[in-house]
Amino acid sequence: MSEKRRTETTAAADAHVGPGGGTARKRLAIYLMCEPDTPDLAEAAVEGGADLVELGFPFSDPLADGPVIRAAAERALTRGMRTRACLETLAATRARIEIPLVPMTYASLLEAHGYDRFAADAAAAGATSLIVADLPIDAEPALRRVQLVAPTTPTERLRLAAERTDGWLYLVTVTGTTGARASLSAQLPELAARARAATHVPLLAGFGISTPEQAAAAARLVDGVVVGSAAVEVARDGPAALRGYVSTLRAALDA
Repeated sequence: MSEKRRTETTAAADAHVGPGGGTARKRLAIYLMCEPDTPDLAEAAVEGGADLVELGFPFSDPLADGPVIRAAAERALTRGMRTRACLETLAATRARIEIPLVPMTYASLLEAHGYDRFAADAAAAGATSLIVADLPIDAEPALRRVQLVAPTTPTERLRLAAERTDGWLYLVTVTGTTGARASLSAQLPELAARARAATHVPLLAGFGISTPEQAAAAARLVDGVVVGSAAVEVARDGPAALRGYVSTLRAALDA
């Protein structure tokens, strides 16, 4: 990731975090799968109040993802959404919105494309950073990316992830895959506390957050939330539906 893009990522994150880790506006990240209509959906998400959009590059064996995102990846692959098409979607989305755009995918795609080449092509298409769900913290250290930590991550590894992360740290709230849950993970408070003690970088929590109430509860512990499966489901009904859904999350975070 270029120095310019890293600076943009950090600035975008810092804009939502007050001195000493106190929060100002809570960040809202929305995940969308790369499809031909993704630029329209991303624009609608921004209109609803999203601060960041993650763009899923589909993979045939998405180990971190539950049934909704797996199905979305399968639909995208069926429609020909390979890496080059996803990069084109990223560029088309960047032409429509100005907030941070972060591709999220798996290491096999980067290995096939070439790590350096993927980073350069994504940056050229408008990516602010990258998320590679299954790439260990200490693998490919030159590849700047947002690091993920989970409730099972040892504290020393959590500190290492925070040192190497690009702009913000992704807290996976559950020991499981993506997908809506009936309630917010009981593991988040302890993870958030350990992360807050280890670093001053912004903390965003994701996996299992789908309702405004869950988003608000999570945001009391961290600097923002990532909503994936529920957003992908709502997006199937079109931009207007997604805009309305995101606005309910934004209102809950701002309350």
